[in-house]
Amino acid sequence: MPTLAVNNFNIVVSVLGGWISLFGLVSYLCKENFYLSEALISLLAGVAFSPPAANFVRPLDYTGSQENLDAVILYFSRLVLGIQLVLAGVQLPSRYLKKQWKPLSLLLGPIMAAMWLSTSLIIWALVPNLKFLHALAIGACVTPTDPVLSNVIVKGKFADHNVPRELQQIIIAESGANDGLGYPFLFFALYLIKYTGDGGVAETGGAGLAMGLWFGETWGYTIILSIIYGATVGWIAKELLHWAEEHKYVDRESFLVFAISLSLFIVGTCGMIGSDDVLACFIAGNVFTWDDWFRLETLDDSLQPTIDMLLNVSIFMWYGAVCPWSSFVHNSVIPIYRLIPLGIMVLLFRRLPWVYAIHKFIPQIEEVRQAIFVGFFGPVGVSAVFYLYITLEFVRTLEVDGLVRPDVEHLAETTLVVVWFVAIVSIVVHGLSIPLGKLGFYLPRTLSRGLHSPTDGHELTPPFSLGNRVSTFIHGRGRSRRNSEETSTPMTGQSTSSRPVYRIGGTVIPKRSGSPVLTTRQRTARNGDVHDTDPDSSPGTPGPTSMSPALPGPPGRTIRFPDEQPTTEQTEAKHQVDISKQSAVS
Repeated sequence: MPTLAVNNFNIVVSVLGGWISLFGLVSYLCKENFYLSEALISLLAGVAFSPPAANFVRPLDYTGSQENLDAVILYFSRLVLGIQLVLAGVQLPSRYLKKQWKPLSLLLGPIMAAMWLSTSLIIWALVPNLKFLHALAIGACVTPTDPVLSNVIVKGKFADHNVPRELQQIIIAESGANDGLGYPFLFFALYLIKYTGDGGVAETGGAGLAMGLWFGETWGYTIILSIIYGATVGWIAKELLHWAEEHKYVDRESFLVFAISLSLFIVGTCGMIGSDDVLACFIAGNVFTWDDWFRLETLDDSLQPTIDMLLNVSIFMWYGAVCPWSSFVHNSVIPIYRLIPLGIMVLLFRRLPWVYAIHKFIPQIEEVRQAIFVGFFGPVGVSAVFYLYITLEFVRTLEVDGLVRPDVEHLAETTLVVVWFVAIVSIVVHGLSIPLGKLGFYLPRTLSRGLHSPTDGHELTPPFSLGNRVSTFIHGRGRSRRNSEETSTPMTGQSTSSRPVYRIGGTVIPKRSGSPVLTTRQRTARNGDVHDTDPDSSPGTPGPTSMSPALPGPPGRTIRFPDEQPTTEQTEAKHQVDISKQSAVS
């Protein structure tokens, strides 16, 4: 007799698959019309499924202990960062790091150092009884800008319409490189805490040993070795793929997935030797497409963005479920009335003043508003959580007689609360900034249009809408769906639609002889959109219409998604329809 198996695996798989499917149904509407990031939406979904809410996702039950859960969060973050940074390196044009080394040096040198110091000072000022070295360690965790959340401003319709291509590229390069360069800032503080701790309980060696390890181990072994290793692996991979493609040894599927498999290899091997796998992945991705060959070959492919979307949804759902929400209110280190202004001040003063001060020396930032834009959108996310759990792992090693050293007794809790809170605030604020900005720009005009609209029933844009694009999208989709339904004659049952009917695979089903064909204007009149018919229109010839016709997809496909560019013929046809619409309204 069958029995129910409501175990953890079945619950997690069903929740994850169901959420991705539901989000996919409205993904274009959320991301391209309402400008909501998938990170924010997935984070909220993770909160809804977490133990304090629906209790569908129970991370602590899966891992058995808090220490195992911390390890899972760290490794999951490493995996996502590794794949994302290889893809970020592949997106950059040929020899980008070599050509743009001057502006990148400014962003990764003085600006990143200023971000670290300013963030540390804010944390030191607002967290009671916190030592400055501890504040430096916590500030280093949230210093790097997150490449996952940066996709909100470098991909999609908003970026295409508002962010110049050169500015998008410098943001991608900076967010990819400074993730790996967070190690020197973090371990500068951690080594000093370990060897110069207060109370005379620190390990022997003092500041000299700490600085020796910082230069030798952190800069030499972790940073420089990872750059050399990433560049070597990326170049060898590029040459091998060139050779395999020239000899016709590699199929299309393996070709497209090569960059992702390369990231997995680098994450694993760098993890085994203890080097900086995050930085190595970004360098490998850029060297892998040094000649621009792989980037151009996969420019129109959707596999990499698909993997990117799956990772984003999964990681932020997981973060929503594992985030220590109750610790924000109930902790022994910082009250909530200090934690809230800390998060706000970090977002305002961590990056914005320094980018604004130096923007004239960065050619990609041409205007003051671009400097404010780049300075504000420096999100904190996956990379901060990654460095958080590296810090917790390091602090656990600071013991005396099996007990945590007294000088670092509260460091782990303070780091956990502050870094998680700043990351959550950044995800929410940066996820809502663009839609709220758009709402603030369009709402006064739509309110004015609604208050002064004519009373004859001919207004074209409904009031209280988030811009014309959203209303046009919803209105057009509703009408196109009605008009796409084929009508049939009562006697013959034959199709009366003039649109071409596609089979699966893209071939066109020919019309049967003798089937009546309605013009576009006659079809729209039947649906109530236009109340007269064009007597001069012949069967199969579209007449003037008040709606845009559904355009066929690219060759070989039965549909065209909203974010795909139409062909020249489709653009000309839509232009003629717009002219006809204006004349019909007038």
